[in-house]
Amino acid sequence: MHVTSTVWLITIVATLAVLAFDLIVIARRPHEPSMKECSIAISIYVGLAIAFGIGVWSLSGPRFAGEFFAGWLTEYSLSIDNLFIFVIIMSNLRVPRKYQQYALMVGIVLALVFRGIFIALGAAAIERFSWIFFVFGAFLIWTAWKLFMDYLHPEDDDEKTENFAMRWVKRTFPSTPEYHGTKLTIVENGKRLITPMLFVIIALGSTDLLFALDSIPAIYGLTQEPYLVFTANVFALMGLRQLYFLIGGLLQRLVYLSVGLSFILAFIGVKLVLHALHEYHLDDHWGFSIDVPIWLSLTVIIGTLLVTTVASLMKSRRDEQRERAMEG
Repeated sequence: MHVTSTVWLITIVATLAVLAFDLIVIARRPHEPSMKECSIAISIYVGLAIAFGIGVWSLSGPRFAGEFFAGWLTEYSLSIDNLFIFVIIMSNLRVPRKYQQYALMVGIVLALVFRGIFIALGAAAIERFSWIFFVFGAFLIWTAWKLFMDYLHPEDDDEKTENFAMRWVKRTFPSTPEYHGTKLTIVENGKRLITPMLFVIIALGSTDLLFALDSIPAIYGLTQEPYLVFTANVFALMGLRQLYFLIGGLLQRLVYLSVGLSFILAFIGVKLVLHALHEYHLDDHWGFSIDVPIWLSLTVIIGTLLVTTVASLMKSRRDEQRERAMEG
């Protein structure tokens, strides 16, 4: 897939323009978005992603379009799972609802920066070292196992909020317990103090950094085109802020989402290892190629997400019926 520097420039400028517009609007009028506002925004972003994928199909063929859609769905699913952590962070740090949009937007900007760095590093590593697929594959399989173990043995919410960066900032810098709008620092009695909003940004940013370590190897297991990797991440993150407010309550009902994502990550991890074996011709003596086609990857991802969502909603409904029966 040939992508000119002009196309890259237009894509990056358009992304920055959307982010700048969002930041300016939110900073001027902090508020909790309505369901209508969230639904319209998500519909626009999803529609743009689908239109982009169709554009890739018409210009570069079905293979690259399939890679984009598989990458976008995987990144979007991982982003939804990340919302669980965002909800916990916002709750534990008692962020006022009207300021949560701003915190999420800054977190999304940081996520794009981190992922942009990892995308560039990943592309350079893949170009120079074919064995990096073994590393990516092993890392994803380990991540899938850890995600499944976290589902079986959930961590305490405080442990999910606190991390090394948060603890270091709290110990090192004086702070104030009150929020002061979207300000990150204030001057009080001639002394510069950190506000809780900065703690929220640090928590979201450092969490996004950890998420990038999982998501970038995952999408490179579906496509080795840096442009598709970048655009899939952009479209997955763009509607995340509105999705947070739209399905905040629904997130608690997606009880099997982590299980589904662990299966998807394990599948992509195995796919990467098989691809590495193919790159080094280690599958030649088997008499057939073990490279997994993109249509199979896309089928597995969509099927897993559908099964996970339906099973989660069915379990949640049964649990609600059981609770009502016990109360009655």
